[in-house]
Amino acid sequence: MKHKQEVVAITRDGVPSAVLLSMDQFEGLMETIEILSDQKSMRGLRRSLTQAEKGQWVSHHTVFG
Repeated sequence: MKHKQEVVAITRDGVPSAVLLSMDQFEGLMETIEILSDQKSMRGLRRSLTQAEKGQWVSHHTVFG
């Protein structure tokens, strides 16, 4: 059974000052930051999104034979 991943806000005097999250969520965030900070990866991602919006798809067979 998969558990719902929750984020817990830690407050100081009623003001959120930190968060507690699972290791899976933390690792996912770090991976996202790494991808977003890689200009080459982002260029490829933007190009792919533009092609998808235009309906320019490549078949699985074309890519993997």
